[in-house]
Amino acid sequence: MTVRLDAVDWKILDELQRDGRMTNVELSRRVGISAPPCLRRVRALEEAGIIEGYRALLDEKSLGYDLMAFAMVHLISQAEVDLDAFQEMIAQWPQVRSAWMLSGDVDFLMLCVTPDLRSFQNLVLDITAAPNVRNVKTALTLKQSKNAPVVPLEAGLPKGA
Repeated sequence: MTVRLDAVDWKILDELQRDGRMTNVELSRRVGISAPPCLRRVRALEEAGIIEGYRALLDEKSLGYDLMAFAMVHLISQAEVDLDAFQEMIAQWPQVRSAWMLSGDVDFLMLCVTPDLRSFQNLVLDITAAPNVRNVKTALTLKQSKNAPVVPLEAGLPKGA
């Protein structure tokens, strides 16, 4: 389903990405409409699935997750049933923050967080022992250069907005 967004919708999305905790009154002030229609628009964007939800962004290191790493998984079989089974397994590992199915030499790329190297090694052992896994390559992160948890909206924003 394609949803047509006007300039106000784009402004609402832009503002909510920057601060999802603002009140509807503040949001309506920022986008230049009154509060009731602003709330209706936000609800419509939520119902259309454009706004998926709201959450707090947490700092892993402050919570004791000092190691962040990537795990690149190559499967033996890429049959749909095997891919689905591996995706279900990924969902059970809380240390996997995000995962992508890829084309090419690597089937899955997973961003993982753990308290320390030993915990990460244990996770890699679990991944390696999983059915259908051919091999796992890992890369420890040294420094995060960018973390932009927002969707770039420039294409839809009206000129000068």
